[in-house]
Amino acid sequence: MLYWYPYAIIAHPTMDEPELIHDAQKGDLEAFNRLVLAHQSRVFNVALRIMGDPDSASDATQEAFISAYRNVRRYRGGSFQGWLLRIVTNACYDELRRRKRRPATSIEELSTEPDGDPGEAGLSLASRHQGPEVAAEDAELSRAIEDCLRRLPDEFRVVAVLADVQGYEYAEVARMVGKPLGTVKSRLARARARLRDCLRRYGELLPSSLRLQDETA
Repeated sequence: MLYWYPYAIIAHPTMDEPELIHDAQKGDLEAFNRLVLAHQSRVFNVALRIMGDPDSASDATQEAFISAYRNVRRYRGGSFQGWLLRIVTNACYDELRRRKRRPATSIEELSTEPDGDPGEAGLSLASRHQGPEVAAEDAELSRAIEDCLRRLPDEFRVVAVLADVQGYEYAEVARMVGKPLGTVKSRLARARARLRDCLRRYGELLPSSLRLQDETA
């Protein structure tokens, strides 16, 4: 029986992943279950960020692992975790289309991309650790970001979550969503621009660097 445990973090320090993958491709369910245990936390976390609630994320994760088990023989190397994340991202897309609603993603920060690509830097919203007043401001800013993220089209939200929240490189995001690299960069730039436009109305909540950027734009 295929199984996974939501929220569980189970480590397998002696796990030989290539061997388990090989065994799973030969039909060994126990080997595949061990792979599930090793990767479920990251897969579920990505689904949760995209879908916005644990129940929907759990459904998408379960569907992704079932699909992965059925198609494990098609895996041809590379990052197995990346392969799983590509499947769960597609499962999230399918679930969103089925429900015909936008997800509500919680987010604590959008990280700045060091290379400046794809033309728009990410929103840096790391905690400033300056006392209760600043902590309250940061919490309010996080809620503002959630509101703005809910307004993004699904395809923009997904790449923002994968690149700016989960920290994946653009090439990895492109593989996960099954789109060309240029498409991912374009969507991410447009997502960031829309987030900035939306956040302008929150005024003083924005970090000073973003307020200055908006004022001089």
